Amino acid sequence: MSLLSDGDIRRYIAKGEIQIDPFDERNLTPNGYDVSIEEVVLPGGKASARTTTVPPWTRFALSTRESIRMGRHVAGQIWLRTTWARRGVVAAFGMIDAGFSGTLTFGGFNASSDPIELPIGERFAQVVFLTLDSPASETYEKRSGRYQGQKGVTLERP
Repeated sequence: MSLLSDGDIRRYIAKGEIQIDPFDERNLTPNGYDVSIEEVVLPGGKASARTTTVPPWTRFALSTRESIRMGRHVAGQIWLRTTWARRGVVAAFGMIDAGFSGTLTFGGFNASSDPIELPIGERFAQVVFLTLDSPASETYEKRSGRYQGQKGVTLERP
């Protein structure tokens, strides 16, 4: 596996191996792409404000504005932007499998003793793209596809 640079990401987008919709050049980093907040869900229901205040010691889920599609040769790692870690957010992320398509849902926890504001449109996590040494023989949609095509916060699918 190798990590894609900003120039590599542009080339993979041009080839159709990666799709990011909407794509914003300002979210491109030297070695990844920052995804932004579209929807926030707190325990008890969806937050409807342009900015959601997460109380101390409270979990939350959010979805990305961006829909991402990965080709057979590409996977992604998700990393919390350090801005949020410095504010007390704790989150666990994983991989985006080759062949995945949809928005991303993240779970987080405000481990701070202070409320945290999550504004819609704010960059929250970075996707780092990796090339596979060989294309996936069966991509995400064929292996499990449980969250394929998801839009908005998707907490669990059977």
